[in-house]
Amino acid sequence: QVQLAESGGGSVQAGGSLTLSCAASGYTANNPPMAWFRQAPGKEREGVAFIDSGGSTSYADSVKGRFTLSKGNAKNTLFLRMNSLKPEDPAIYYCAGGRFLRWSLLLRPADFDYWGQGTQVTVSS
Repeated sequence: QVQLAESGGGSVQAGGSLTLSCAASGYTANNPPMAWFRQAPGKEREGVAFIDSGGSTSYADSVKGRFTLSKGNAKNTLFLRMNSLKPEDPAIYYCAGGRFLRWSLLLRPADFDYWGQGTQVTVSS
């Protein structure tokens, strides 16, 4: 049974930084496709950053140049470094994982099979 656990959310001032972590357990294979999504109150869940099984990454235009996705040394761990946080970034941030290895980026929430509980990010101006 695959489980994803996020950590690292919190409250920062605009312009500040946070690093979110996602620990995935239960996968039998290394490097499943994974992603970070976020959902603000009253809004749809939107993709933030994506990585496929080959290590290719992609970012939403709204976070390009500010957010960086990286893999951890432990099996199937994922980090999202968020710099220069803006008042429009607050949301619950979710880690997502695909069931099968994929060498093309999965971009939609419906593409992912496993989800974490989410971690809250708050930005004060």
